[in-house]
Amino acid sequence: MTRGKVSGIIANLVIIEVDGPVSQNEICFIRLGETRLMAEVIKMMGQKAFVQVFESTRNLRVGDTAEFTGHMLEVTLGPGILSKNYDGLQNDLDKMEGVFLKRGEYTNPLEDDSKWDFKPLAKAGDLVEAGSWLGEVKENWIAHKIMVPFKFQGKYTVVSVAAEGQYTINDEIAVLKDRDGNTRKVTMVQKWPVKLAIKAFKEKPRPFKMMETGIRCIDSLNPIVEGGTGFTPGPFGTGKTVLQHALSKHAEADMIVVAACGERANEVVEIFTEFPELEDPRTGRKLIERTTIIANTSNMPVAAREASVYTAMTIAEYYRSMGLKILLLADSTSRWAQALREMSNRMEELPGQDAYPMDLPAIISNFYARAGYVYLKNGSTGSITFIGAVSPAGGNLKEPVTESTKKAARCFYALSQQRADSKRYPAVDPIDSYSKYLEYDEFIEYLKNNISENWLDQLLYFKNLLIRGKEAHEQINILGDDGVPIDYHIRYWKSEVFDYVILQQDAFDPVDSSTPIKRQKYMVEMIYDLVRDEYSFETFEEVNEYFRKVINVLKQMNYSAFESEDFKKFEKQLKQILEERRVEQPA
Repeated sequence: MTRGKVSGIIANLVIIEVDGPVSQNEICFIRLGETRLMAEVIKMMGQKAFVQVFESTRNLRVGDTAEFTGHMLEVTLGPGILSKNYDGLQNDLDKMEGVFLKRGEYTNPLEDDSKWDFKPLAKAGDLVEAGSWLGEVKENWIAHKIMVPFKFQGKYTVVSVAAEGQYTINDEIAVLKDRDGNTRKVTMVQKWPVKLAIKAFKEKPRPFKMMETGIRCIDSLNPIVEGGTGFTPGPFGTGKTVLQHALSKHAEADMIVVAACGERANEVVEIFTEFPELEDPRTGRKLIERTTIIANTSNMPVAAREASVYTAMTIAEYYRSMGLKILLLADSTSRWAQALREMSNRMEELPGQDAYPMDLPAIISNFYARAGYVYLKNGSTGSITFIGAVSPAGGNLKEPVTESTKKAARCFYALSQQRADSKRYPAVDPIDSYSKYLEYDEFIEYLKNNISENWLDQLLYFKNLLIRGKEAHEQINILGDDGVPIDYHIRYWKSEVFDYVILQQDAFDPVDSSTPIKRQKYMVEMIYDLVRDEYSFETFEEVNEYFRKVINVLKQMNYSAFESEDFKKFEKQLKQILEERRVEQPA
């Protein structure tokens, strides 16, 4: 075992003189009296190891000793992860005592004494490899697959599998034999380094299937695909947290992983208190039953904050290998990037823009690339859809973290301070936001086959309408209501119809909080016909009054159950209003 002594301390960066070999990203423990502080090697220079400590280094002194473990920062994978509240090092926060976290206190992330109902899926004589399913246990309502450890290389023959029954996570559930005749025992638990992607899948072309979120400003204007990537930058107070809660509840996912990697402490407390109470509309149970939370607040050591995003992604990859659809939400990756900046500055590396590391775009791209849709080796499929939140200082969307994330993520959902101030929620800017998936021929074909032949044409029409409506509104503000032609008012109010009815949504209403794609299609097509019609008005006051009535009826339809009596009543009322001013077009 390699040992060393502390020779320098710069906040959470500690320099250690070592007496043997040390690897990049290796974990060590620094002794501070009876306390052991966990740290990770981030740079080697000769006999000096630069390590980032995951705890406060208060009272640490030059000369204190360190022991290197020979392995990288790892997560423990096995049944019992669901419904847990972890920190970035996968310590079970519910097992920690007291109000404040204690230095050097590390807890077991799983329950060693809990028994699980095991059901074998493999049998003696089967040929298996890393990631192959050996059996399954019920974790809440999810079928948790027990897999061949990802560290196993090559093919193995199953010698035996445990019979159906109750076992703890450390009981032997299978014996495997390699080509040389060596046998290896397998339990329900395995470990995996968080900074290495789990690749228990085949490299095949991915399909482009839309991931329904139930949020109209996403699905109906800038859709994200299953296994896709997106991010939501915006100033404080623009609704990032509410939007993420809505995604957690309504998105088409089997499991939710929330990485609170730098939120303020009060926001993390809200997650801990609200998620156990949130009803899961998909299962009728509590949302926390299919959720795991990785929490590191912005006032915790920067190194632990940086580790949390990798811990969350690795847990998501583990469950993806079971053939599940995972939604990974990270808030806020700005704090993660700031942790990278702090450590880079302490190591006196050449700074990039705003003192962030020069390779910040590469680090962010490598992380986002771990999401995706995969074909498992048994033919099943799994996916990780990753949506990060960015909190740029002052709402500046030109700062390095936002710009670097733009290069990596395919969907850009820009939260607007102006829309938030005018209570237009979700405050996603419909003009600045985009989905690059709409440029893929495969996804365009999917939209045509599964929603409507004209769906993309309609979306592009509405984007143009919103731009023209914004231009008309600016002209009205500059020249006054009576200083522009009536056509300007009509154009503006047509864009407002789409904004109020499709883009705005009530996250707290039982009906309007989530809209299935079938209903979105119905409403979008109705408004598409409505705004393409011609209407006759004498004055701009008539335009304003008329379209306010139209919007009010459409909003009532949004709050009514689809195709219910109330819904049909408001639809009939809308048709009567439209007939008042509609101009008949020549055949």
